[in-house]
Amino acid sequence: MPLDFSSLNNEPRLLVEAELKPVQGDRFQPTGFPNLGHASYESPDGRGLMLLVESAQSMANRLEAVCWDEVADDWVEPLRGLAIVKVVDENDAPLTNSLLEAHRINSPYILEGKDKTVLDLLKARLAAMEVGRVDLRELAKVLLEFDTNALLHGVFLAKKELAGGRLRLPRSLSSFVEAENARVAASGGVKNDSVDPKGDTAKGFGNVPFSRDEWVAGRIVAYFNLDLRQVRAFGLGGEVERLLVTLALFKIRRLLLEGLRLRTACDLDVTRITVTRPEAFDLPSLADLEKELAGLIEAVEAEGLFGERRVLTVKYRK
Repeated sequence: MPLDFSSLNNEPRLLVEAELKPVQGDRFQPTGFPNLGHASYESPDGRGLMLLVESAQSMANRLEAVCWDEVADDWVEPLRGLAIVKVVDENDAPLTNSLLEAHRINSPYILEGKDKTVLDLLKARLAAMEVGRVDLRELAKVLLEFDTNALLHGVFLAKKELAGGRLRLPRSLSSFVEAENARVAASGGVKNDSVDPKGDTAKGFGNVPFSRDEWVAGRIVAYFNLDLRQVRAFGLGGEVERLLVTLALFKIRRLLLEGLRLRTACDLDVTRITVTRPEAFDLPSLADLEKELAGLIEAVEAEGLFGERRVLTVKYRK
């Protein structure tokens, strides 16, 4: 029996919150930024010191990482059949792909090498947008054929040959992790050199003491936001809309199940999942989402919306 998404029909957003806690103990290590360190700020509503545990950019990467089988060099089993661009090296060994690349289909390994297959296809399909307004529906249609995940992750085709670098879609699925009422748990240690404790530390010898900041918090929450209005605005039809919503929910469920070891000292468990908008929607189980995906991928394929090749391979040569 198909999953019931009827309560989402007139909603602009699907909002999900997952409360988290460290797997062991109370301390955890948040993300850090160059020249900034940990991102913290005072809550405007009295929840104490707030801390960014994982950024939107990092969560986007993690939501995609749980979709890929590194050993098989393919989508995980429930997602096989979705469109993707693979990159191989000069010896035809797997190099990267549009799911895992930092800029997805805009990756330099896809568009900047000697193999211009993808660039030429995009130029041919999007040539009408060189002047005038960008047709986002046509862009979405092309992305569905070549890089389905980009419709959820977002894309910025920053090349002048492609509509003057104006082709972009914001993320449909976004996420971040925050902690409230956070406090520093300061600690430290020593890198010991039992052979020469007074050795030249600049060369890696000697004893080196160091400080270390971890954190504790009253509450840690992962937030997920699926822009349903944008998914509908793609104009790709009911089956594709349902596929994208199901894929987004699959990514959320799978990340919460097996993708929360964010760092060595930041290993988290889920304690509660809440749908905050619309409240009437029940988040399907991972097993139910996996069952739904197989039929939806086949249905979209039957409509001919994936194009001729759902796996497009380019060879990267500098």
